[in-house]
Amino acid sequence: MKRYDSHYANGAWMPSTGTAVLPVTDPATDEVIAEVVSGSASDVDRAVAAAREAFPAWSATSAEERAAYLGAIAQGLVDRTEEIAITISREMGSPMWFSRMVQAGLPANSFAKAAEIVSTFAFESERHGARIVREPYGVVGAIAPWNYPLHQIALKVAYAIAAGNTVVVKPSETTPLNAIALAEIIDAAGLPPGVFNLVFGTGPEVGEAIAGHPGIDLVSFTGSTRAGRRVGELASATVKRVALELGGKSPNVVLDDADLTLAVPAALQAAWINSGQTCSALTRLIVPRSKLAEVETIAVEAAAAFTVGAPQEETTVLGPLSSRAQQERVLGFVRKGIDEGARVVLGGETEPDDTPGAYVRPTIFSDVTREMTIHREEIFGPVLAIEPYDTEEEAVELANDTIYGLAGGVWAATPERAREVARRIRAGQVSINEAEFNADAPFGGYKQSGVGREAGEFGLEEFLEIKAIIG
Repeated sequence: MKRYDSHYANGAWMPSTGTAVLPVTDPATDEVIAEVVSGSASDVDRAVAAAREAFPAWSATSAEERAAYLGAIAQGLVDRTEEIAITISREMGSPMWFSRMVQAGLPANSFAKAAEIVSTFAFESERHGARIVREPYGVVGAIAPWNYPLHQIALKVAYAIAAGNTVVVKPSETTPLNAIALAEIIDAAGLPPGVFNLVFGTGPEVGEAIAGHPGIDLVSFTGSTRAGRRVGELASATVKRVALELGGKSPNVVLDDADLTLAVPAALQAAWINSGQTCSALTRLIVPRSKLAEVETIAVEAAAAFTVGAPQEETTVLGPLSSRAQQERVLGFVRKGIDEGARVVLGGETEPDDTPGAYVRPTIFSDVTREMTIHREEIFGPVLAIEPYDTEEEAVELANDTIYGLAGGVWAATPERAREVARRIRAGQVSINEAEFNADAPFGGYKQSGVGREAGEFGLEEFLEIKAIIG
């Protein structure tokens, strides 16, 4: 078992001032596969100092020069795709095919796309007699989650440094190993010291030190809404900019003219992607009451294709959840759904079996009502709630009956009708019919799903201040 006792700061690996260690556990086997040092506020201070020192020179580099570094990092990620995929599968349980395509593929795309966008981005323009200049904030604190660990780091780091900022990153304490690979790739690409800095640690210590640090100018956080509120609270002391990508309880509305044989199997995929551990998962399937029985039948038949198994097995569609704690959380929601009167259509496990690993078999509930916990709270596991409606107006009301507003979906016989309903859903991203995931579309939420947008041109603008020069 390997142990990592250093953070990456100012272009070098530096021993931590912290003494505690964080175990990294393979959720498929319950085996501890590595240990990483848990950093301290002093480690954050050191990283922030390096980032602040590097900022003036880095912000003065040309867009073309920054793009060249980003391209080199993207290529480095591509070259190490298999290694990164294996690492993330072992850290958090994603099946290998998914890790290759998504967990390793999306980060490479982020760096490549950031390089492309920054090369042609208009940092200056004339508006109403004023010269509008877009400038980097300074030092960005980036706090990432465990479910798409490297992807969420890349969305922040790639666009932040493309904009001319320097960064201090805290990966999730449960999935830190992929961030080590990124640091090695960045180091090999020759990025100037201090532009990228990495500190391991827990949220209460390192995360809070970043959020409240007076030397950090913007905090970009992805995680739960509860933790996002805490980040905002700490950041408010220095009135720094906060970008938050938080929770979701996203609806998938099937209109009465939709083809159920297409919509329902796709809805399972949209709900259970990454074993349901996706903030934008469409976990509420809103369907016509008159077609409820047909929807249930198709859903049960389609669910047979979602095999649960070890991540390394190529036939596995759903791997284990990220941890035993997450397993218990999800099973607790299943128990609550049963207790509150939802009808189990598939699955319904309420206790873990006696085999190793944080596995949960998929569950489908039907006749879910607005009062139920599984209608309101983010479960973050392979649990789908089917909610019937009688009119289109009621369907839209159900879709919007949530504190969240991250994503949504609409199925209809024609794209035109689906788009009409999509415009009425209060969410940051809504897909219609068989739309493929767009990694470069702006991503972020309404309401308590967050503040700001990630990815693409909007992701670059997230890390830019606006200055008006008049006269």
